[in-house]
Amino acid sequence: MAAPREKIVYKRLTQKDAQLIAAKHEVLFAGRMGGARAVFAFCDLTGVDFSRRNLCDADFTGAVLAETNFAGAKLDSTSFFATDLRRASFENASMRRCDLRGACLRGANLSGADLFECDMREGTIAERDRRGDLKFLRHDVGPAEMPAALLANANLERAKLSGVVAVQADFTDAIMRHARLVRANLRGAQMAGVNLESADLSGADLSECNLDGAVLTNARIQMATFDGAKMEGVLGDKPAGRLPQELDQPLDEMLARHHDWVESEGRKGKPCALADTDLRSAKNVHGLSLTALAAPRAILYGLNLEGVKLQGAQLAGADLRMAKLNGADLRGVNLRGAKLSNADMRDCNLGPLLIADDKLMPAQLTGASLRYTDLRGADMRHAMLDEADLSYANLMGAVLRGTDFTNGLLSGAKIAHSAFREAIFDGAAGVTLLGC
Repeated sequence: MAAPREKIVYKRLTQKDAQLIAAKHEVLFAGRMGGARAVFAFCDLTGVDFSRRNLCDADFTGAVLAETNFAGAKLDSTSFFATDLRRASFENASMRRCDLRGACLRGANLSGADLFECDMREGTIAERDRRGDLKFLRHDVGPAEMPAALLANANLERAKLSGVVAVQADFTDAIMRHARLVRANLRGAQMAGVNLESADLSGADLSECNLDGAVLTNARIQMATFDGAKMEGVLGDKPAGRLPQELDQPLDEMLARHHDWVESEGRKGKPCALADTDLRSAKNVHGLSLTALAAPRAILYGLNLEGVKLQGAQLAGADLRMAKLNGADLRGVNLRGAKLSNADMRDCNLGPLLIADDKLMPAQLTGASLRYTDLRGADMRHAMLDEADLSYANLMGAVLRGTDFTNGLLSGAKIAHSAFREAIFDGAAGVTLLGC
């Protein structure tokens, strides 16, 4: 016979009480005398403001945290086991390896949060009574619930979400690579642009989901249900768009001939046209000279383009998500409307291309998506990024002289204060300025 469940008795803490405990926790993490680990187990912290606090490794087991504000907080390895997090805000919070087993995240805002390797499986609180028998404690809400939760742009790489209930949750453009979603209930969820590369979706319910533009390469989908799901532009294991075998010559051979054409200034080789082509099977792209390459709307997802010369290349609408472009020469490139989210563009050259003695051609990235893109140290002088989405992008150390961010979206983007005055931000929203 199962042991009876008992009601949890919560200790109500005021804003002042909570802040004092949080302050001592920060003192402990700073290595100074007088600090103590924050333990909020079974406390009622409804509506308390912990924004931007450092509460890494704190204990919130079984706590009531409804409408609590954790925006921008550091919560790595923090325990939220079986907590009530309804309508709580974790926007842009760092929650790497958090324990969220059994937590209720109904209506919570986790947009832009870093949930790398977090654990969101089911959980139940129990303790032993005087006779040594397990006694289950009744919690206000069911385990592992996150219906209508907002996780747009969140990092859920390697997260454990098996059995989670996320009906109508918003995972738009979230990173869920290698995530475990076995038997997860995702019915009606917004998952447009989500990256599910190598994720385990075995037995998951994705009925009525919006998966437009999602990445499902190497994903396990055995017994998964996709009834009524929108899947336009989904990137899977099979080639999309124009297939390499439909070309006149093998893909790598065509790229090599284009390289020879560039290096010989047109005396050898031949330029190639690869519009709408899936280039993911290319083997030898690293370090090639592909100046003036014509590949609009091509798929280059995850390709290693490190150090590649792409001056004046036509890549409008191309898919370059997760691509490695660090050190690439992209002067005068056309990337209008391109997908560059989570690309590595460190130290790349996006400056203007000199095409005549007195004429410069700036790099065109109007309307491009660069969410979470790493642009540290990039030369972006005079680049056109009007109406581009650079949410959570890292532009620290980037040269922004004359860069046009007009009407761009820069929520959570990191920009050095010293570079702010040199760029054009008319109508741009959400810029976060940091020190040099």
